[in-house]
Amino acid sequence: MSRHVLAATLAATLTTALVFWLWPGIDVAVARWFFVEGRFAGAAPLERAFRFFFYYMPDALLAGFAICWLLAWRGVERRWLPLVSGRSLSFLLLSAALGPLLLVNVGLKDHMHRPRPAQTAAFGGPMAFQPYWSANGGCATNCSFVSGEVSSNAWLVAPAMLAPPPFRGVAMAAAVIATILTALGRMAFGGHYLSDCLFAAFFTFLVVMASARMALGRSAPRP
Repeated sequence: MSRHVLAATLAATLTTALVFWLWPGIDVAVARWFFVEGRFAGAAPLERAFRFFFYYMPDALLAGFAICWLLAWRGVERRWLPLVSGRSLSFLLLSAALGPLLLVNVGLKDHMHRPRPAQTAAFGGPMAFQPYWSANGGCATNCSFVSGEVSSNAWLVAPAMLAPPPFRGVAMAAAVIATILTALGRMAFGGHYLSDCLFAAFFTFLVVMASARMALGRSAPRP
């Protein structure tokens, strides 16, 4: 992995933590951009279709890699399959398990208790706003901090890292764009604050880079 990318991601994470600690009201102010005429704008059918696509795309891509590896392992002609090695597949599975699954959905979302924007009084809900660092909110499970869907789409940088060098930059850019679009969609639905989305992306990027080091070692491609 590139030390510069790792350093930049750590710096972005720390900067985000500092900014939203000093000015937690940024979250509410940005959420208001998506709150139109008493409801969040993401309830429209087109936005729901986009959410459906980005919700299932990471799982479909991971399943596709696993099927390609299985077919190749079973002796199907490799020239008809993407070159997915056992180590590459282990990297994808490890990063998906440690990031979106364990850290985000099992760890943070069920234990930080941060109400989603649509659940807070500022947007017609019954609960009080909580800054990202507070675990005293009224949400019981599957809460706002951090965004699971943003984390899943941020994980797409993992398969993008495995793309052949001529296509790696395009694949990485596509992964970042998918992450941004998902974040915008989740905020438009009133499901997450800006800080939820930023932390989800940065945490997942860090997990992906650490997983690449663990599973691929020195052969890890540079993001």
